[in-house]
Amino acid sequence: MKILVVEDEVTLGGQIVEGLEQNGWVAELSCDGIDALYRSTSEPWDAIVLDLGLPKLDGLTVLKGIRDENVNTPVVILSARNELTQRVEGLNAGADDYLTKPFQMVELVARLRAQLRRASGSGSPVIQASGLSLDTRTSKVMWQGQAIDLTALEFKVLAYLMHNTDKVISRTELVEHIYKQDFDRDSNTIEVFIGRIRRKIGGDVIKTVRGLGYRINADAK
Repeated sequence: MKILVVEDEVTLGGQIVEGLEQNGWVAELSCDGIDALYRSTSEPWDAIVLDLGLPKLDGLTVLKGIRDENVNTPVVILSARNELTQRVEGLNAGADDYLTKPFQMVELVARLRAQLRRASGSGSPVIQASGLSLDTRTSKVMWQGQAIDLTALEFKVLAYLMHNTDKVISRTELVEHIYKQDFDRDSNTIEVFIGRIRRKIGGDVIKTVRGLGYRINADAK
């Protein structure tokens, strides 16, 4: 999962990015409203953490701009503003959740996990598909009732496919969601990861859709 963190306090923003990456996500930092609006609407993200008090363009304007562009990425507002009117205004502008500063990283992670589950159509913290089970709280993956060991990148590939069951995911989309923007990306490495995962869970779970990408069915078909 790839998260955009919009926070003008660089130290805090870096701490949030580090905390998200420790939970297995890819996270990148944006420090002003203009950059945040551009990146939110021009790059693919699985969720956005958005501060309201931003330079150049305030957070609410950024949020309204995101929704005006019909971008449905889940947005969690993170702000020192605790007044009821501010929370209501943020939610009415299109935010999915609201967390006030100071906050605990564990709560932000839990709220993001909840939003990612809802975006994938799952209300349960455990995602199941075709004999696989992924616990989003512990990042534990089970295959036919047995725990399997995955490298960090193998897990990211499999988790993204499982969060998007029944959808065909291209190599390019997988690359965009498992690597940072400044990483030397090579879509050919996706084939390597898919091959490794298949050796651990069997070759029929991850379907290859010729010329388009990969798919995991919600139920074995």
